[in-house]
Amino acid sequence: MQFNLNAYPYASQRRVILAKNCAVATSQPLATLAGIEMFQAGGNAVDAAIAAAITLTVVEPTSNGIGGDGFALVWDGKLQGINGSGKSPKNLSLQAYSCLEKMPELGWLTVTVPGVVSVWYEVWKRWGKLPFEQLFSPGIRYAKNGFPVSSVTAEIWRRKEVVYLTKKRPEYKYFQEVFFPSDRAPKAGEIWGSLLHAETLQEIANTGGESLYTGKIAEKISNFSADTGGYLTADDLANHTPLWVDPIATEYKQLKVWEMPPNTQGIAALMALNIIEGLNIEQYDRDSVDSFHYQIEAMKLAFADVYTYVGDADSMKVSNKKLLDKNYAKQRQKLINHQAIPLANPGISQGGTVYLCTADSDLMVSFIQSNYDSFGSGILIPETGISLHNRGSGFTLEKDHPNEIAPNKRPFHTIIPGFLTKDEQPLGPFGVMGAPMQPQGHLQMVVNLTDYQMNPQAALDAPRWRFLEGNRILLERGIAPEIIQGLKQRGHDVKLAPETMFGKGQMILKNKGILIAGSEPRADGLALGY
Repeated sequence: MQFNLNAYPYASQRRVILAKNCAVATSQPLATLAGIEMFQAGGNAVDAAIAAAITLTVVEPTSNGIGGDGFALVWDGKLQGINGSGKSPKNLSLQAYSCLEKMPELGWLTVTVPGVVSVWYEVWKRWGKLPFEQLFSPGIRYAKNGFPVSSVTAEIWRRKEVVYLTKKRPEYKYFQEVFFPSDRAPKAGEIWGSLLHAETLQEIANTGGESLYTGKIAEKISNFSADTGGYLTADDLANHTPLWVDPIATEYKQLKVWEMPPNTQGIAALMALNIIEGLNIEQYDRDSVDSFHYQIEAMKLAFADVYTYVGDADSMKVSNKKLLDKNYAKQRQKLINHQAIPLANPGISQGGTVYLCTADSDLMVSFIQSNYDSFGSGILIPETGISLHNRGSGFTLEKDHPNEIAPNKRPFHTIIPGFLTKDEQPLGPFGVMGAPMQPQGHLQMVVNLTDYQMNPQAALDAPRWRFLEGNRILLERGIAPEIIQGLKQRGHDVKLAPETMFGKGQMILKNKGILIAGSEPRADGLALGY
């Protein structure tokens, strides 16, 4: 019997998951089960988060992998952050970029040091309860034995055929063989696995991740780079260190919203919240022209500053404190009226990704990892199954910009885990993946929760908007026609777009001792708890 696994003609509704002891929410059911498996083995929320993250490199390779970066926020009585973004190669030749009009999207010129494995180990070392090797068991099992590819993942995989299968240079050969067997993407329900991926996960498990930075895997990466025109070296890998950082935050009404500091774009969500705070969004219906319009305009103004001033923290000339100043936000707020701003300018004078969350009675984890654009650079290291990310394409070629491409530098990063507290107590982790959609998703989640008292699942379900550039916006199908028409009348250039353009989120919040979990309906995801 034939079934169309991508056809869902009728609206369905998810319910929140309620749990007393623990909860996991990820974008893929097998990854959620991996987290639950760790809880049932006696592990904690950190064990569950890392196991889910490792499993996602196998079961959702269209969005993340061993060769990507990662960030985490962990609550253990206070909130702590870790930045696992890698730097560009120290011997990077800027001459290779001199003839380009924009940063490339694929190939060695986009590859920076992959940092996610270092985050897995560092977070486990500080809080993990189970043996590190045990966290790899589900991922290795699915990589070795194969698993049925889920619907949304299969669709993204299919769309990337034209991107990756058209590349003819020798450095792309191994990637195509592993991820596009028979010269096509696997279909929904087809079994896919990777013995190379399983072997590499086992090697990482056995060495506490050291193999990727100073051992056998590092040697394979540096050798393939040297043989095929890359700049990444053994020294670049050996010198990588994840950064423990202080999260940044702003108060939005009764909530405190936390983000990772630059080099990430998390500050954009906080700036937008500061701008709309005095507009009393709650006076307008959630699904109204006014509510959409004011949120969009605040996001425009925040992005204008972020894209001008944010990059590697060591290269920034404007401080986080200045960008998050509430008085500055009030000045920016005055630029908003009933008509769309055609082009938002910065206001300060110069002086594809997976998200998951877990929780138990003591720990709460907000975790995100990514290969940047789908599978990443298109370069897979032979004998490893590791697809390297293309995070370097997040640099700019603009001279004297804080995010200008340079050797030994972290690029501007889109991936951002979020966290909420109230009265110095944790509410919980949340996130929405999807490149520039991420801070926009964070803004919309906070507004949904705070101004419209939505529960976590309803906040994730609600139709979304996405700002692109200028006055161009995307609206999700299903938004009322009167909102679409009203935004057009206010000067917005509106296009309707499929749900794949609006990110994929997860959320776990604690209320009166009960964990309330929601999982993104735009992904294959699942929230579970007990």
